[in-house]
Formats: sequence, structure tokens, C-alpha cells
Amino acid sequence: MTNQAAGPLDGVKVLDLCSYLAGPYGCTLLADLGADVIKIESPQGDMLRQFPSSLAGESRFFLGTNRGKRALALDLKQPEGLTVLHRMVAHADVLVENFRPTVPARLGIDYPRLRMLNPRLIYVGLTGYGDQGPLSDKGGFDQVLQCLSGMAVFQGGADRPQLVLGSVLDYFTSALLAYGVAAALFRRERSSGTGQYLSLSLLRSALTIQAGRFVWAENEDRDVARDSGTGGLTGIHPTKKGALYISVHSNHFFAALCELISRPELISDPRCATMRSRAVHAAELLPELRAALATRTALEWEEIFGERVPCAAVRAIEDMFDHPQTLAEELVTTLNHPVVGNYRTMTKPIKFSDTPGSAPTASPTYGQHSDEILAAYGYSTTEIASFRERGVVR
Repeated sequence: MTNQAAGPLDGVKVLDLCSYLAGPYGCTLLADLGADVIKIESPQGDMLRQFPSSLAGESRFFLGTNRGKRALALDLKQPEGLTVLHRMVAHADVLVENFRPTVPARLGIDYPRLRMLNPRLIYVGLTGYGDQGPLSDKGGFDQVLQCLSGMAVFQGGADRPQLVLGSVLDYFTSALLAYGVAAALFRRERSSGTGQYLSLSLLRSALTIQAGRFVWAENEDRDVARDSGTGGLTGIHPTKKGALYISVHSNHFFAALCELISRPELISDPRCATMRSRAVHAAELLPELRAALATRTALEWEEIFGERVPCAAVRAIEDMFDHPQTLAEELVTTLNHPVVGNYRTMTKPIKFSDTPGSAPTASPTYGQHSDEILAAYGYSTTEIASFRERGVVR
């Protein structure tokens, strides 16, 4: 599209000093909203660039996590590099970092110091465990926090704990980051005129994402069931070809299921009267259900059940690039990368009717925009060349 309206955060300047996933993708979500996000990387680069990848020349996860940004490679451990950052901070709206709590002060980029340069700055400190407490100076990682916080036990049971794959905790934290920044920007513009410090952590996110389970009444013991329970028939089942997920939480859905699999007598079966009774008798009912499902393929059942029984044939993510619903919602875009070339990827997760913003751009290569960014902040060609010669900028 051309001549698009500005995004909701058009004009907002964000400095992204993050590595790995949660922080960088939170900044990507801000870029999706129209913010000008500058990704500032150390001489070692974002560690996500180094992750194993079957994609030649670049990390697949990095490409998927950093769209819509410009990149500056800057050595903050050199005094001139720190001076460059301080100049940028003076004109920034938001700074996001995911260092351990003691690191920013050592680098000279802690909030009390940067607030003196720019009282309007919204500073986001994203850590593994928070800014204080016995674990605060430990590095935090998605799977580590899943195991600490009970997510792995909930997923597979105490005897066979399992991780939720897909970096779900990192991505949830990214969403909270963008949500917090948007709220802080609103408050600054609406009333205070000043910025503030936002503290996020993977620990906070791990408990927040389990809000429905993280409830313990005074009269309950440790072993009380904290799962709402879905009944033994809700879940993934084999079919004649492929697997199928069905959801029969309500009697209404269960009755439709029985009708459509040609087992209407189960509707009046005392074992099937309620979701609880079906769960109690799941060991008896499950073979009967699966025998019926084995007569057709997962895709055929998906078509038969339609809207009457919530379901989905189990697919690989590759199928989603060309799924008719994905295409109808324009969720896939094609971007061009200097190394990888053209690649298809996710577009913006929210569609705004009046402020759609410009189309996303490819994730940047290391230091791709260093010269143009420094020039925009008043550095001459000679100064930039000197920075490069001394390794201040890459």
C-alpha cells in the first residue's frame, strides 16, 4: 500500500539495547505500531544472531524477531560510544534494555543517570527475576523460568514435566513490554509530562500467564487441583489420517459431536451427562470416540464438524503460509533482506483502521544503518570514519 496513514506511535523514538527474544520482540511490536526503533548492538552483536539456523547467512529467529528496525553497532564500553548513546537518549522517548540489574550502572546507562539527560524518557528494564531479591542478578531464560514457576509441571505432571515449546514465555513478555510502554507514553502525554521506570521480568510474566491457576485460598492444601479440567474427551485424537483436536467443554458441543459421529445414544448415556461425569468415565469413552474418528481423516472431520464442534486438524506451521484464512487476513508479508533475499514472514499482529502505518521492513543486518543514524544525530563523515577506525562503531 502507498500513502498510508501514520501508525499509532508515529514519531516515537525507541532505543532497543536488548538481545535474545523477549526484549527485542517487544521493541518490534512498538515498531509495528509506527515507532522509530533503533537496535543498538554491542561488538558481539545480538546473541540471537548466533543461534543455530537452517537458513543460510542469518538466524531464522533473528529475522522473525527484529522486523521494522534500523541497526547501529556501538561499543558502550568505550567512552565515545557511551557519549554517542547519551546524545541519542536526549532525543529518545523510550529505552529498553535486558541486562542483569547491576549492569546498567556499570555501563553508565542506568535510569537515574539517563533521567538527568532526558526527564521524559520511559526506561524499560527487563530482567529474568526482577530488580531485587536473591535471584535478581541471575540471567533469565524462558525454559528456566518455566521450570521454576510450575509451568513445566502443569504441562506434563510432576513425574514427567514438560516445556511449552515455542518460547511462549518470551513472546508473552514481549506483549507485556509493548503494553507497558504504550501505557507509560499515554500517561506522559496525558498528564505528567515525564517518563518513568518500568520493571518487567520473566518471573512476573511466568506467574501472570498462569493467573487462572495462581490462586491459593487459606483453607486449601498444597495438593488441591489448580487446573480447571477439560474432561477426558477434549484433546488431540488420531483419525484415519492425521490428528484432530476437538473441544467438548459444554454439553451442547458434546451432543453435536455424538450426532455427527453417528453415536447419538451417547447423549443420553448416564456416563456422559456432564463434563465431570465424562471425565470420570474417560477411560471407557475414549476408545469409543476414537473408533468413530478412525473412519475419516482429520481434514474430513474438520469439514463435517464445522462450527458445531470446535476443532482443528493438526497442521505444521508451514501450512499456515498459504492457509486461506491466513491469506484472507493478510497475515503474511514478503520482505527483502540483503543477505537472505526475499522471505515470507508475519506481518503486524494488530490491524488499525485509521492508523495502519507503513509496511514492515526486513530485520536489519549487523550495523546496517550505523552511518545514517549517526549522521542524523549530527556526526560528520570524518567523525564516523574515526569511530569505525577505533572500533567505537561497526
